[in-house]
Amino acid sequence: MQQDRLRNPHPWTYEIPLAILLTLVLIAVLGVHTGRAVANLLAGGSWGWPPATELFPSLPGLLRGDAGAGLSDPGVVAEPGALRTWVLITQAVNLLCALVLSVVAYRRWGPGRLRGMASRTEAASLLGLPRLRRHRAVIRPDLYGKAAR
Repeated sequence: MQQDRLRNPHPWTYEIPLAILLTLVLIAVLGVHTGRAVANLLAGGSWGWPPATELFPSLPGLLRGDAGAGLSDPGVVAEPGALRTWVLITQAVNLLCALVLSVVAYRRWGPGRLRGMASRTEAASLLGLPRLRRHRAVIRPDLYGKAAR
């Protein structure tokens, strides 16, 4: 019923899904590099982060198991098994965070949201016990009015 009353004159085109897709790809790429950095750190190396120009070109090497791909001075690097494990862990955390944020955003801004509804705190302040007590003479004039017992 609400959606019949309120229409959006601007239909969604490709911009919003494309922005979401590009954001998810960037999060995945950064997650791979974060997993590599954690693996290298736990292997005894340093927290290595590639330059911005090497974020995408170093991905094939990372996915093959080369923990030093894209780093200018890799030093001590993790073994391929540890690298894959930490990349999978960081990607799982990224996926979980993306799903939670998607559910929150869908509930907040999705098509099923309630428009024009008061929040819980607003409803409590408007309809709560303090308001009833303040206005008891209007609500029950027979009990609390000026001419009451």
